[in-house]
Amino acid sequence: MDAEQLVVLCTCPDAETARRLASEVVDRRLAACVNIVPGLTSVFYWEGGVQSESETLLVIKTTAAAYGALEARLVECHPYELPEVIAVPIVRGLPGFLEWIGEETRHRASEE
Repeated sequence: MDAEQLVVLCTCPDAETARRLASEVVDRRLAACVNIVPGLTSVFYWEGGVQSESETLLVIKTTAAAYGALEARLVECHPYELPEVIAVPIVRGLPGFLEWIGEETRHRASEE
């Protein structure tokens, strides 16, 4: 059974991009809340070698119903050729907070 609420992780090249994307998805009601976590170092294999980059992480709270539109918007607006967009189901949480995520994204998800 799929979780109704999700945490979506998305790395960004800098704080400015992270703020822009966070504002975009919250304004469009694709996410209830986005935490911006600065100061990451990502180490990954890309284009034939190990890369290391400073990045900023978005921790996005959304619903399964809004996920498709959220993913599409992140991919459309993201500067990376292949952005990290990973959804993790929320198995448990404070009921009122989980309900709030649903309320804040419900209007947009019903328009899709």
